[in-house]
Formats: sequence, structure tokens, C-alpha cells
Amino acid sequence: MKRRPFGWTGVPVPVVGQGTWNLERDERARVVVALRAGLDQGMTHIDTAEMYGSGVVEELVGEAIAGRRDEVFLASKVLPSNASFERVLRACEASLRRLRTDRLDLYLLHWPGTHPLERTLAAFERLVRDGKIRFYGVSNFDVEEMARALAIAGERGIACNQVLYHLQERSIEHAVATWCAEHEIAVVGYSPFGSGRFPAAGSAGGRLLAAIARAHGATPRAVALAFLVRLPGLFTIPKASRPPHVLDNAAAGTLELTDDDMVRLETAFPRGRPRAGVPML
Repeated sequence: MKRRPFGWTGVPVPVVGQGTWNLERDERARVVVALRAGLDQGMTHIDTAEMYGSGVVEELVGEAIAGRRDEVFLASKVLPSNASFERVLRACEASLRRLRTDRLDLYLLHWPGTHPLERTLAAFERLVRDGKIRFYGVSNFDVEEMARALAIAGERGIACNQVLYHLQERSIEHAVATWCAEHEIAVVGYSPFGSGRFPAAGSAGGRLLAAIARAHGATPRAVALAFLVRLPGLFTIPKASRPPHVLDNAAAGTLELTDDDMVRLETAFPRGRPRAGVPML
């Protein structure tokens, strides 16, 4: 599994990790097996959130990483409604209990909210000082929001921006990804398969993915993931609740696409026009 520095933190993190949104809908034992299979394949970045299944998914992750905590780059997220200073501290403690650990590697504000960002980031700083989290960041922030967060936290304060990013939604490449790269902030793309909108096998894009996959002895989804992490500073966190899907995802971490592959994919799945804000769905 290919690793790269997680922005300015310098921590080596696998380019393909494991997302966990909606995993509470699957059979619990199978989910735990799948997450552990991902760890076995080097997908040691596991991302979750207090929102997912109202805490149930954090409990699943806690079960999956039991006895293997030191292998994992563990991330969770606090809801904007819990983003006041005191509620951030309480929310983090609750997440730690559900995850059966004493610290997070990364703690994110799930999306911009109404609580003053200064107080949210002050709480994150307190958690860093107390050893509850190593790094903090944000999710679903556009460039203007990122600039404001950086003005509050200072350079090398914000470690990550987690955003929607898949073949048919590449708008972050216009500004967000570039701005983050300039400030050595990692960009983690969620829902890399488009949450059910992955190119159909019979579509032009689907046929191209299949052709490239055949040439590399891979799957179309592995090709898509490899394309999404082609740029320095980019990471992706696909979800998989079955071990065979985990293996497909993990294969992307060693897949080397050719320059021709890249050009063909760029053409088939264009960035489109710049848009205001960042999409969340």
C-alpha cells in the first residue's frame, strides 16, 4: 500500500483508507471482519464520525481495531451542533469511549456550523494539549472558509480538509485542492464511488474504466481510486462492508496508471466549471 505524508504533519498515511458512513446498515460481524481485512491490506487510515449511526459506527470501529490500535491512523468528526468549546470536549470523550481508545489521530469539524469557529478550534487545541487528539482539521470547507480557519489556527494548525470527491464530482480541483496544497493541508476525498452514482458498465465512462482495468488486471473501482489519488496531498476513504470489496479497494494503493490512462480519464470525466462552495452530496 502506497503511503505519503499527511500534509504538514509528515505522518505517513495510506493513500487509500477506509470510510465508514452507513456501515451500521450492514451485518455487524461482517463489517468488523471487513475493517480488519482492510487493516491487513495496509488500509490503516479509518475515518468515522459521531453522526454515523448515532455513535453505532464508532462502536463497530472500536471493536474492529481492538488489539490493533497502534496500527491505525484513526479519525472521527464532531457535529456542528456540538461545536461549542465545552461540547467539543464532551463529544470527543464520548467518541473515545465508543472507539475504546484514549486518543484520536485526527478530529474534524464535520461541516461549517453556527458556533464561533474560534471556540471550536480552541477546543481542538485543548484536546491536543491534553493528548486526546494528535491533529485536527475540518470537513466540507471551501476556500474562503479554509482561509478563515487558517487565520484563526495559524499555519500548521489545520491538518486536513475532507471533501466530496469522485470521478463525476471533481470541482475541488479548481480551487480547494490547490489552496490546500499551497498550505500543506491534506485533502481527503470521501464517497469516491459517488454514493451509488458510479459510472454504469454500459456507459462510455464505464467502458473506459473497464478497458483500463483489464489492461492492469484490476477492477474499474480500483482504477477510479488510483486516479483520485494521483496528485500529491490527496487521499481517499472508500467504504467496503465485504472483504472482497476491501481487496478491490486495497489494490488501488499499488496501481500505477499510465500517462495515457490519465489523459483518457481526464477527458471522460472532466472537472466541469468552477462552482461556489463545496458539494456535500
